[in-house]
Amino acid sequence: MKIKKKKTSQILSINPKIGRNINRSIILNTIRSKQPISRSAISRLTGLNKSTVSGIVTSLLQEGLVEEDVLKNQIVGRNPLNLTIKKNTNYVGSIVIDLMYTSVAVVDVDGSIVEKKIIPAVSKNPKKRIDESFQELKKLHPESTLSTLRGIGITTPGIVDTVQSKVLYASNLGWKNVDLAEIIRHHDLQADYITIENNAKASALAEVMFGRYEIDQTNFIFLLVGSGIGAGIVIDNQILSGNSHAAGEYGHMMLIEGGKQCACGNRGCWEMYASEKAIVDTYLEKAKIHNATIDEIITKSLTGDSAATASLIRAAEYLGLGISHIINTFDPKYIILGGTIIRAWSLIQPVINTVCTAREYFQMENKTKIVPSSRGDDSVLLGAAALPIQKIFQDYKIAL
Repeated sequence: MKIKKKKTSQILSINPKIGRNINRSIILNTIRSKQPISRSAISRLTGLNKSTVSGIVTSLLQEGLVEEDVLKNQIVGRNPLNLTIKKNTNYVGSIVIDLMYTSVAVVDVDGSIVEKKIIPAVSKNPKKRIDESFQELKKLHPESTLSTLRGIGITTPGIVDTVQSKVLYASNLGWKNVDLAEIIRHHDLQADYITIENNAKASALAEVMFGRYEIDQTNFIFLLVGSGIGAGIVIDNQILSGNSHAAGEYGHMMLIEGGKQCACGNRGCWEMYASEKAIVDTYLEKAKIHNATIDEIITKSLTGDSAATASLIRAAEYLGLGISHIINTFDPKYIILGGTIIRAWSLIQPVINTVCTAREYFQMENKTKIVPSSRGDDSVLLGAAALPIQKIFQDYKIAL
Protein backbone atom coordinates (compact mmCIF):
# COMPACT_ATOMS: atom_id res chain seq x y z
CA MET A 1 0.00 0.00 0.00
CA LYS A 2 1.36 3.37 -1.02
CA ILE A 3 1.38 5.89 1.80
CA LYS A 4 0.72 9.46 0.84
CA LYS A 5 3.16 11.95 2.21
CA LYS A 6 1.54 14.56 4.39
CA LYS A 7 1.81 18.02 2.90
CA THR A 8 3.89 20.24 5.16
CA SER A 9 2.77 23.75 6.02
CA GLN A 10 4.51 26.53 4.18
CA ILE A 11 6.93 28.47 6.35
CA LEU A 12 6.77 32.15 5.66
CA SER A 13 9.86 34.26 6.15
CA ILE A 14 9.42 37.28 8.38
CA ASN A 15 9.97 40.76 7.01
CA PRO A 16 13.44 41.84 8.23
CA LYS A 17 12.11 45.22 9.40
CA ILE A 18 9.37 43.57 11.44
CA GLY A 19 11.88 41.10 12.85
CA ARG A 20 14.22 43.89 13.89
CA ASN A 21 11.41 45.84 15.57
CA ILE A 22 10.29 42.74 17.50
CA ASN A 23 13.88 42.08 18.59
CA ARG A 24 14.19 45.75 19.59
CA SER A 25 11.16 45.39 21.83
CA ILE A 26 12.47 42.15 23.36
CA ILE A 27 15.86 43.69 24.13
CA LEU A 28 14.45 46.99 25.44
CA ASN A 29 12.01 45.23 27.76
CA THR A 30 14.74 42.89 28.96
CA ILE A 31 16.85 45.91 29.89
CA ARG A 32 13.87 47.52 31.64
CA SER A 33 13.04 44.45 33.72
CA LYS A 34 16.59 43.19 34.44
CA GLN A 35 18.67 46.38 34.60
CA PRO A 36 21.56 46.75 35.01
CA ILE A 37 22.37 44.05 32.50
CA SER A 38 25.21 43.38 30.07
CA ARG A 39 24.91 42.70 26.34
CA SER A 40 26.10 39.12 26.81
CA ALA A 41 23.48 38.53 29.51
CA ILE A 42 20.77 39.89 27.19
CA SER A 43 21.93 37.47 24.49
CA ARG A 44 21.86 34.58 26.95
CA LEU A 45 18.39 35.42 28.33
CA THR A 46 16.71 36.16 24.99
CA GLY A 47 18.44 33.60 22.78
CA LEU A 48 19.36 36.34 20.29
CA ASN A 49 22.87 36.19 18.87
CA LYS A 50 25.43 38.69 20.14
CA SER A 51 25.72 40.62 16.88
CA THR A 52 21.93 41.21 16.79
CA VAL A 53 21.97 42.39 20.41
CA SER A 54 24.96 44.63 19.82
CA GLY A 55 23.44 46.26 16.72
CA ILE A 56 20.11 47.00 18.37
CA VAL A 57 21.74 48.21 21.60
CA THR A 58 23.83 50.62 19.54
CA SER A 59 20.69 52.09 17.97
CA LEU A 60 18.99 52.33 21.40
CA LEU A 61 22.03 54.21 22.72
CA GLN A 62 21.85 56.60 19.76
CA GLU A 63 18.11 57.04 20.32
CA GLY A 64 18.80 58.00 23.94
CA LEU A 65 16.56 55.32 25.46
CA VAL A 66 19.33 53.41 27.24
CA GLU A 67 22.75 54.18 28.64
CA GLU A 68 25.79 51.99 29.23
CA ASP A 69 28.23 52.14 32.10
CA VAL A 70 30.92 50.00 33.68
CA LEU A 71 29.69 47.90 36.58
CA LYS A 72 32.47 48.40 39.12
CA ASN A 73 33.68 46.37 42.09
CA GLN A 74 33.92 43.10 40.20
CA ILE A 75 36.04 40.63 42.18
CA VAL A 76 37.49 38.83 39.17
CA GLY A 77 37.57 39.26 35.45
CA ARG A 78 36.78 42.29 33.32
CA ASN A 79 34.27 44.89 34.46
CA PRO A 80 31.29 44.40 32.10
CA LEU A 81 29.49 47.26 30.42
CA ASN A 82 26.00 47.30 31.85
CA LEU A 83 22.86 48.76 30.32
CA THR A 84 20.08 50.67 32.05
CA ILE A 85 17.10 52.71 30.90
CA LYS A 86 18.24 56.30 30.49
CA LYS A 87 16.59 58.72 32.90
CA ASN A 88 15.94 62.47 32.69
CA THR A 89 15.72 62.44 28.91
CA ASN A 90 12.51 60.74 27.76
CA TYR A 91 9.38 62.12 29.39
CA VAL A 92 5.69 61.42 28.87
CA GLY A 93 2.62 63.33 29.96
CA SER A 94 -0.08 61.81 32.15
CA ILE A 95 -3.67 63.11 32.36
CA VAL A 96 -6.34 61.54 34.59
CA ILE A 97 -9.88 62.84 34.26
CA ASP A 98 -12.33 61.92 37.02
CA LEU A 99 -15.60 63.31 38.31
CA MET A 100 -14.22 65.62 41.00
CA TYR A 101 -10.72 66.36 39.73
CA THR A 102 -8.19 66.25 36.92
CA SER A 103 -4.65 65.11 37.67
CA VAL A 104 -1.69 65.82 35.42
CA ALA A 105 1.91 64.67 35.67
CA VAL A 106 5.20 64.50 33.85
CA VAL A 107 6.65 61.00 34.14
CA ASP A 108 10.05 59.63 33.21
CA VAL A 109 10.16 56.62 30.93
CA ASP A 110 11.20 54.42 33.88
CA GLY A 111 7.95 55.25 35.70
CA SER A 112 9.33 57.95 38.00
CA ILE A 113 6.92 60.85 38.52
CA VAL A 114 8.81 64.11 38.00
CA GLU A 115 6.02 66.60 38.72
CA LYS A 116 2.28 66.29 39.36
CA LYS A 117 -0.71 68.47 40.09
CA ILE A 118 -4.35 67.88 41.05
CA ILE A 119 -6.92 70.35 39.70
CA PRO A 120 -10.46 70.50 41.12
CA ALA A 121 -13.02 69.91 38.34
CA VAL A 122 -15.18 72.95 37.54
CA SER A 123 -16.86 71.55 34.44
CA LYS A 124 -17.92 68.23 32.94
CA ASN A 125 -17.55 69.61 29.41
CA PRO A 126 -15.03 67.32 27.67
CA LYS A 127 -13.38 70.05 25.59
CA LYS A 128 -12.89 72.28 28.63
CA ARG A 129 -11.47 69.39 30.66
CA ILE A 130 -9.00 68.41 27.92
CA ASP A 131 -7.97 72.00 27.14
CA GLU A 132 -7.37 72.71 30.83
CA SER A 133 -5.37 69.51 31.18
CA PHE A 134 -3.00 70.42 28.37
CA GLN A 135 -2.57 73.95 29.73
CA GLU A 136 -1.63 72.61 33.17
CA LEU A 137 0.65 69.96 31.70
CA LYS A 138 2.46 72.63 29.68
CA LYS A 139 3.11 74.68 32.85
CA LEU A 140 4.03 71.73 34.99
CA HIS A 141 7.62 71.10 33.96
CA PRO A 142 9.42 73.74 31.86
CA GLU A 143 12.01 71.27 30.62
CA SER A 144 9.28 69.03 29.21
CA THR A 145 6.95 71.19 27.16
CA LEU A 146 4.26 69.47 25.12
CA SER A 147 6.46 69.65 22.03
CA THR A 148 9.21 67.57 23.66
CA LEU A 149 7.14 64.87 25.35
CA ARG A 150 7.58 61.43 23.79
CA GLY A 151 3.94 60.60 24.45
CA ILE A 152 0.80 61.54 26.36
CA GLY A 153 -1.62 59.16 28.07
CA ILE A 154 -5.16 60.17 28.99
CA THR A 155 -7.51 58.13 31.16
CA THR A 156 -11.19 58.60 31.98
CA PRO A 157 -13.84 56.54 33.74
CA GLY A 158 -16.32 54.53 31.69
CA ILE A 159 -16.22 52.63 28.42
CA VAL A 160 -13.33 53.75 26.21
CA ASP A 161 -12.56 52.74 22.63
CA THR A 162 -8.78 53.10 22.58
CA VAL A 163 -8.46 52.54 18.83
CA GLN A 164 -10.85 55.36 17.96
CA SER A 165 -9.85 57.47 21.01
CA LYS A 166 -13.50 57.80 22.00
CA VAL A 167 -15.23 57.71 25.36
CA LEU A 168 -18.29 55.68 24.45
CA TYR A 169 -20.03 56.12 27.78
CA ALA A 170 -19.01 57.55 31.16
CA SER A 171 -22.15 57.88 33.28
CA ASN A 172 -20.54 59.84 36.14
CA LEU A 173 -19.16 62.43 33.73
CA GLY A 174 -22.31 62.48 31.61
CA TRP A 175 -20.20 61.71 28.50
CA LYS A 176 -21.51 59.69 25.58
CA ASN A 177 -19.68 59.13 22.28
CA VAL A 178 -17.12 61.83 23.06
CA ASP A 179 -14.48 61.99 20.32
CA LEU A 180 -11.35 62.93 22.28
CA ALA A 181 -9.20 62.52 19.16
CA GLU A 182 -11.07 65.41 17.52
CA ILE A 183 -10.60 67.61 20.62
CA ILE A 184 -6.89 66.75 20.87
CA ARG A 185 -6.37 67.45 17.17
CA HIS A 186 -6.77 71.18 17.81
CA HIS A 187 -3.69 71.21 20.03
CA ASP A 188 -0.21 71.50 18.55
CA LEU A 189 1.22 68.24 19.87
CA GLN A 190 4.41 66.68 18.58
CA ALA A 191 4.31 63.57 20.77
CA ASP A 192 4.93 60.24 19.03
CA TYR A 193 2.10 58.54 20.94
CA ILE A 194 -1.18 59.89 22.31
CA THR A 195 -3.25 57.13 23.90
CA ILE A 196 -6.67 57.09 25.56
CA GLU A 197 -7.85 54.37 27.97
CA ASN A 198 -10.19 53.58 30.82
CA ASN A 199 -8.57 54.53 34.13
CA ALA A 200 -8.88 51.09 35.76
CA LYS A 201 -7.44 49.24 32.76
CA ALA A 202 -4.55 51.73 32.62
CA SER A 203 -3.92 51.22 36.35
CA ALA A 204 -3.66 47.48 35.74
CA LEU A 205 -1.06 48.18 33.05
CA ALA A 206 0.91 50.34 35.50
CA GLU A 207 0.95 47.47 37.98
CA VAL A 208 2.28 45.16 35.24
CA MET A 209 4.98 47.61 34.12
CA PHE A 210 5.92 49.41 37.33
CA GLY A 211 4.47 47.30 40.15
CA ARG A 212 6.66 46.75 43.19
CA TYR A 213 5.26 43.39 44.23
CA GLU A 214 7.30 40.27 43.51
CA ILE A 215 4.22 38.38 42.31
CA ASP A 216 3.04 36.48 39.27
CA GLN A 217 1.40 39.25 37.27
CA THR A 218 -0.12 37.10 34.55
CA ASN A 219 -3.50 36.60 36.21
CA PHE A 220 -4.90 39.36 38.42
CA ILE A 221 -7.62 41.99 38.62
CA PHE A 222 -6.91 45.61 39.44
CA LEU A 223 -9.98 47.06 41.15
CA LEU A 224 -10.05 50.86 41.16
CA VAL A 225 -12.31 52.52 43.73
CA GLY A 226 -12.88 56.18 42.90
CA SER A 227 -15.98 58.20 42.08
CA GLY A 228 -17.13 54.88 40.61
CA ILE A 229 -15.71 51.36 40.57
CA GLY A 230 -13.93 49.80 37.61
CA ALA A 231 -11.49 47.00 36.97
CA GLY A 232 -8.60 46.07 34.74
CA ILE A 233 -8.75 42.31 34.16
CA VAL A 234 -5.38 40.72 33.35
CA ILE A 235 -5.50 37.21 31.89
CA ASP A 236 -2.33 35.54 30.55
CA ASN A 237 -0.58 38.91 30.85
CA GLN A 238 -3.11 40.62 28.58
CA ILE A 239 -5.61 43.26 29.69
CA LEU A 240 -9.11 42.23 28.69
CA SER A 241 -10.96 44.84 26.65
CA GLY A 242 -14.21 43.05 25.86
CA ASN A 243 -16.38 42.90 22.79
CA SER A 244 -17.73 46.42 23.42
CA HIS A 245 -14.68 47.71 25.34
CA ALA A 246 -16.72 47.32 28.54
CA ALA A 247 -14.82 44.55 30.33
CA GLY A 248 -14.33 45.42 33.98
CA GLU A 249 -17.31 47.78 34.38
CA TYR A 250 -18.08 46.15 37.71
CA GLY A 251 -19.33 49.38 39.24
CA HIS A 252 -22.61 48.80 37.41
CA MET A 253 -22.97 45.21 38.54
CA MET A 254 -26.31 45.06 40.36
CA LEU A 255 -25.65 44.38 44.01
CA ILE A 256 -29.06 45.17 45.52
CA GLU A 257 -32.29 44.64 43.59
CA GLY A 258 -34.30 47.88 43.52
CA GLY A 259 -31.57 49.73 45.45
CA LYS A 260 -30.21 53.24 45.15
CA GLN A 261 -30.58 55.08 41.83
CA CYS A 262 -27.35 55.12 39.81
CA ALA A 263 -26.26 57.67 37.21
CA CYS A 264 -26.30 54.86 34.62
CA GLY A 265 -30.11 54.63 34.94
CA ASN A 266 -30.26 51.38 36.90
CA ARG A 267 -30.76 50.78 40.61
CA GLY A 268 -28.61 48.98 43.14
CA CYS A 269 -25.27 49.25 41.28
CA TRP A 270 -22.18 48.28 43.29
CA GLU A 271 -20.62 51.74 43.11
CA MET A 272 -23.65 53.24 44.84
CA TYR A 273 -22.55 51.39 48.00
CA ALA A 274 -18.76 51.05 47.87
CA SER A 275 -17.29 53.96 45.86
CA GLU A 276 -15.72 57.13 47.28
CA LYS A 277 -18.99 58.95 46.61
CA ALA A 278 -20.90 56.31 48.58
CA ILE A 279 -18.47 56.67 51.51
CA VAL A 280 -18.87 60.45 51.53
CA ASP A 281 -22.67 60.22 51.33
CA THR A 282 -22.80 57.75 54.21
CA TYR A 283 -20.47 59.89 56.33
CA LEU A 284 -22.45 63.09 55.73
CA GLU A 285 -25.59 61.31 56.84
CA LYS A 286 -23.99 59.87 59.98
CA ALA A 287 -22.07 63.03 60.96
CA LYS A 288 -25.03 65.27 60.08
CA ILE A 289 -22.85 67.74 58.15
CA HIS A 290 -23.01 69.09 54.60
CA ASN A 291 -19.48 68.77 53.18
CA ALA A 292 -16.53 66.38 53.42
CA THR A 293 -13.91 64.78 51.19
CA ILE A 294 -12.75 61.19 51.11
CA ASP A 295 -9.30 62.33 52.36
CA GLU A 296 -10.87 64.05 55.36
CA ILE A 297 -12.98 61.00 56.19
CA ILE A 298 -9.98 58.66 56.06
CA THR A 299 -7.92 61.03 58.23
CA LYS A 300 -10.76 61.24 60.76
CA SER A 301 -11.14 57.44 60.82
CA LEU A 302 -7.46 57.02 61.62
CA THR A 303 -7.90 59.31 64.64
CA GLY A 304 -10.89 57.35 65.92
CA ASP A 305 -13.85 59.32 64.56
CA SER A 306 -16.79 56.92 64.89
CA ALA A 307 -18.86 58.25 61.95
CA ALA A 308 -15.85 58.13 59.59
CA THR A 309 -14.87 54.65 60.78
CA ALA A 310 -18.42 53.33 60.40
CA SER A 311 -18.69 54.77 56.87
CA LEU A 312 -15.48 53.08 55.75
CA ILE A 313 -16.38 49.77 57.37
CA ARG A 314 -19.79 49.83 55.68
CA ALA A 315 -18.13 50.44 52.28
CA ALA A 316 -15.59 47.67 53.00
CA GLU A 317 -18.46 45.22 53.62
CA TYR A 318 -19.97 46.07 50.25
CA LEU A 319 -16.54 45.90 48.61
CA GLY A 320 -16.07 42.43 50.05
CA LEU A 321 -19.48 41.37 48.75
CA GLY A 322 -18.71 42.51 45.20
CA ILE A 323 -15.16 41.15 45.28
CA SER A 324 -16.48 37.72 46.30
CA HIS A 325 -18.54 37.62 43.09
CA ILE A 326 -15.43 38.51 41.06
CA ILE A 327 -13.40 35.79 42.76
CA ASN A 328 -16.08 33.19 42.15
CA THR A 329 -16.27 34.23 38.49
CA PHE A 330 -12.58 34.64 37.53
CA ASP A 331 -10.64 32.81 40.26
CA PRO A 332 -7.70 35.27 39.96
CA LYS A 333 -4.42 34.85 41.82
CA TYR A 334 -4.58 38.42 43.09
CA ILE A 335 -7.01 41.27 43.39
CA ILE A 336 -5.12 44.54 43.66
CA LEU A 337 -7.14 47.39 45.13
CA GLY A 338 -6.41 50.98 44.11
CA GLY A 339 -7.80 54.40 44.99
CA THR A 340 -7.63 56.78 47.95
CA ILE A 341 -9.45 54.22 50.11
CA ILE A 342 -6.31 52.09 50.45
CA ARG A 343 -4.93 54.71 52.84
CA ALA A 344 -7.31 53.10 55.34
CA TRP A 345 -6.05 49.59 54.47
CA SER A 346 -5.54 48.51 58.08
CA LEU A 347 -9.20 49.27 58.72
CA ILE A 348 -10.85 47.92 55.58
CA GLN A 349 -8.68 44.89 54.79
CA PRO A 350 -9.92 42.61 57.61
CA VAL A 351 -13.53 43.47 56.77
CA ILE A 352 -13.10 42.76 53.06
CA ASN A 353 -11.37 39.43 53.76
CA THR A 354 -14.02 38.32 56.26
CA VAL A 355 -16.89 39.03 53.85
CA CYS A 356 -15.10 37.38 50.92
CA THR A 357 -14.17 34.26 52.87
CA ALA A 358 -17.78 33.77 53.97
CA ARG A 359 -18.98 33.79 50.36
CA GLU A 360 -16.30 31.87 48.49
CA TYR A 361 -16.97 28.25 47.64
CA PHE A 362 -15.39 24.94 46.61
CA GLN A 363 -12.28 25.31 48.79
CA MET A 364 -11.51 28.72 47.24
CA GLU A 365 -11.34 30.45 50.64
CA ASN A 366 -8.34 32.77 50.82
CA LYS A 367 -6.82 31.36 47.61
CA THR A 368 -7.11 34.78 45.99
CA LYS A 369 -4.88 37.32 47.72
CA ILE A 370 -6.34 40.82 48.10
CA VAL A 371 -3.62 43.48 48.33
CA PRO A 372 -3.42 47.28 47.98
CA SER A 373 -1.79 48.82 44.92
CA SER A 374 1.99 48.75 45.18
CA ARG A 375 2.03 52.30 43.75
CA GLY A 376 -0.43 53.79 46.24
CA ASP A 377 -2.27 56.92 45.18
CA ASP A 378 -0.12 57.22 42.06
CA SER A 379 -1.52 54.08 40.42
CA VAL A 380 -3.88 55.92 38.06
CA LEU A 381 -1.39 58.65 37.14
CA LEU A 382 1.20 55.97 36.38
CA GLY A 383 -1.47 54.09 34.46
CA ALA A 384 -1.98 57.03 32.11
CA ALA A 385 1.80 57.36 31.73
CA ALA A 386 2.16 53.61 31.11
CA LEU A 387 0.04 53.89 27.95
CA PRO A 388 2.63 55.80 25.86
CA ILE A 389 5.56 54.18 27.68
CA GLN A 390 4.27 50.77 26.62
CA LYS A 391 4.17 52.02 23.02
CA ILE A 392 7.80 53.14 23.28
CA PHE A 393 8.87 49.75 24.62
CA GLN A 394 6.75 47.66 22.26
CA ASP A 395 6.97 49.60 19.02
CA TYR A 396 6.62 47.12 16.15
CA LYS A 397 5.89 49.78 13.57
CA ILE A 398 7.79 49.69 10.28
CA ALA A 399 9.53 52.88 9.26
CA LEU A 400 8.81 53.06 5.51
